[in-house]
Amino acid sequence: MNWFFFILAIPIILISRENVFHPTSHGFPRLLGWLGITWLFSVNYSFWIEEPLAPVQLISWLFLLLSAYLVIAALIDFRRFGKNNAQRNDKHLFDFEKTSNLIDQGIYKFIRHPMYASLLALTWGIALKNPELIVLIVSAFCSVMFYLTARLDEKECIQFFGESYKQYKTRSRMFIPFIF
Repeated sequence: MNWFFFILAIPIILISRENVFHPTSHGFPRLLGWLGITWLFSVNYSFWIEEPLAPVQLISWLFLLLSAYLVIAALIDFRRFGKNNAQRNDKHLFDFEKTSNLIDQGIYKFIRHPMYASLLALTWGIALKNPELIVLIVSAFCSVMFYLTARLDEKECIQFFGESYKQYKTRSRMFIPFIF
């Protein structure tokens, strides 16, 4: 039994407790994805410095660096261009997600979900540290969960921002600029 996973999973579940019983919110598949990443980390952490110059390790580090870049850029843009709205009374959103401005500048000009793209890169960066079959299966599961998270988030954004979000979707890509 992997006690390390359970120790790491408890705070994640507590932070996301509002989403546990609301599978139609974007937070539910995000929680499952976070738990998947936590499991991947708990089974792969011992491989992080093993054969550091092996090609798969170098690719893994590229994914991990990309993940860090994406989340930092997204948070900076959230802070620069977002405007928190205390009137957004959706308890399924974290406070920083309760923005009343559609953010379509900075990294958001090119991709709508840089934070979920960051989690996808993190998933595969961790997975490639020890790419065994079960690790790859869990990574694929996480990827599906983050894709579903983004799709549900887009439905919520359309409900809140309306036509402006629909237009934004035509100008940007989901995770990879100019591609997907």
